[in-house]
Amino acid sequence: MSQPTNPPGPTDSQAGIGRANRLAGETSPYLLQHAHNPVDWYPWGPDALEKARSESKPIFLSIGYAACHWCHVMEKESFEDEATAADLNAGFVAVKVDREERPDLDAVYMEAVQQMTGQGGWPMSVFLTPDGKPFYGGTYFPDQRRHGLPSFRDILAAISDAWRTNRGDVEQSASRLVQAITPMRTTGGAGASELPAVATLEAALVGLERTFDAARGGWGGAPKFPQPMVISWLLRHHARTGDKRPLAMARRTLDAMADGGINDQLGGGFARYATDAAWLVPHFEKMLYDNGLLARVYLDAFRLTGEPRYAEVARATLDLIARELRTAAGGGFCSSLDADTSGQEGLTYVWTSQQIDDILGPASAPFKAAYGVTDEGNWEGHNILSRVQRGPPAGSGRDVYDELGDARRRLLEARQHRPQPRRDDKIIASWNGLALAAFADASWTLSEPRYMDIATTAARSLLNDLRLADGRLRRSWKDGRTSADGVLEDHTHLAEGLLAVYQATFAEEWFLAAVELMTAVVTRFSDEQGGFHDTASDAEQLLTRPKRLQDDALPAGNAMAATVLLRLAALTGEGRYRDAAEGAIALVAPFVARYPSAFGQWLICLDLALGPIDEVAIIGRRGEHQADALLTVARQGLRPRQVVAMADDARSSVVPLLAGRTRSDGQPAAYVCHGFVCQRPVTDPAALSELLAPASAG
Repeated sequence: MSQPTNPPGPTDSQAGIGRANRLAGETSPYLLQHAHNPVDWYPWGPDALEKARSESKPIFLSIGYAACHWCHVMEKESFEDEATAADLNAGFVAVKVDREERPDLDAVYMEAVQQMTGQGGWPMSVFLTPDGKPFYGGTYFPDQRRHGLPSFRDILAAISDAWRTNRGDVEQSASRLVQAITPMRTTGGAGASELPAVATLEAALVGLERTFDAARGGWGGAPKFPQPMVISWLLRHHARTGDKRPLAMARRTLDAMADGGINDQLGGGFARYATDAAWLVPHFEKMLYDNGLLARVYLDAFRLTGEPRYAEVARATLDLIARELRTAAGGGFCSSLDADTSGQEGLTYVWTSQQIDDILGPASAPFKAAYGVTDEGNWEGHNILSRVQRGPPAGSGRDVYDELGDARRRLLEARQHRPQPRRDDKIIASWNGLALAAFADASWTLSEPRYMDIATTAARSLLNDLRLADGRLRRSWKDGRTSADGVLEDHTHLAEGLLAVYQATFAEEWFLAAVELMTAVVTRFSDEQGGFHDTASDAEQLLTRPKRLQDDALPAGNAMAATVLLRLAALTGEGRYRDAAEGAIALVAPFVARYPSAFGQWLICLDLALGPIDEVAIIGRRGEHQADALLTVARQGLRPRQVVAMADDARSSVVPLLAGRTRSDGQPAAYVCHGFVCQRPVTDPAALSELLAPASAG
């Protein structure tokens, strides 16, 4: 029973069942949720593999994550069941993996499951030979035969019998499967000799129009996922061309998501996805990466359109992250909030009509009308809040929702006294990079210095806790311990966040940290066929060395690598950065226009690569009126193909774009280069605006 993406894991009341197993010493909240199962779980590692080899037992590999609803169901039905645990312990070496800690393992074995079954999802359930080769797999298996699925105990019995009586055939099947997945994981597809043309962007737009839901926004039907990278590119394509079609698709989707139940109308922040096509019914878990990406997209939309609603949504989303996902020490950001509360999905977030009456009294009627609240409810007898009224009420110049701010605050305060969903408090490098970028952009877009404080504090904490002496990263941190080596996306996404912090503050420590991370990427992750592997050259050797090119919920590491390298090339003048980026782009050139929804970050990257990129160097001191005025002009509107560097004295700067730049007759000055042509320095903000005007049609 494959699930597209999944709500939560066990409730607090389920902790402490039985004696602790080997997972009790792990840091992952997901693994710790299973630490008292009667299953003799091993974490992935040499001990588990050696036990399988020495006892000639197959491995049962279970991969999931803390906010996964069906992972929770399978645990309750099977892993907490003594009889099932006895079968597992007798015939298998049981290994439990948190996919968020080990995306490399998840990628390799998910490819195998998809080859075997034609679909994937979590929990992932895979049976391996003692040397780690997969031979049978699936996702959720029930404890009893239902949904057309065999019971999990039936599966265990059949696998045990096959291993005992037909081991040679099983091993041959596993070897064939490994051969089948190896080429896809290592090459990724045919490359191209040069950058795709601008026409590729138009072809991608046509492809997105084909599957666009014009009535409700988004692409496809239920379940419906936010696609922040695609929306971000649509905004950029409008800024490049002035074409109204991409802007219309982006705005329809942003508006529908903001109004829908997928957006927490009281507390801010977005759920992972909607179960329906109208964005009303969420799977209630909130993931850091979704909210970081979506906050940044709404900021882009605000800069492009000036629509205050987009700024409001971005602010509410960032405030949710700061309030509920930030660590107590104010360092990095936690991974997720569960969908379940006390074992019930959405319990924290849904309302009866009577509950709202009790809190708001006479003020409840306009609130209920505005948010679609009825006595019957719109979901299992309860109400998921969504905006159902459009435009200002008759005779009023104000939007009805502006009038309901006090009601929202009172309901949120009451909600805070309810039981709250469990938080997965591990700090993941790549997800934190996405959040850093959003807070940094918001600090100057919304003139909110507190967001900059949050971003710089988190950035410093992340580098202190996760960066190794050689410049590489660890994947995650929790309770003073790191877990697993950082993969490609950890380095690229955090570098993107650090560059955003640099462009917000112009403190060069963040520029240097981003360069260091991307140096590690080029040195340790490069593939001689172009692009980058997901794991470093000296990482644990798995069956294959994964190399993901398509986006999933996060931007593909390869696409983000190319994007950051292009920005660094503009800031440094280093041709090797651009060469590495173009080598990666060549890999996906045949696919971007055909499958645009899977290549959103590549479309952003290609837009940047096709240029022209405005390189803006400002010599002047922050707080100096004229220097600040020049910077304000550079930041007006949406300028996606622009990098900005700023310093009071270029002689002490380490950013090559600033080298040799000076004030003009003692006044702060701006230097603009694009298309390998540099203009004379300007001191007048209006003159700078004219130089930059061709860069954006938005």
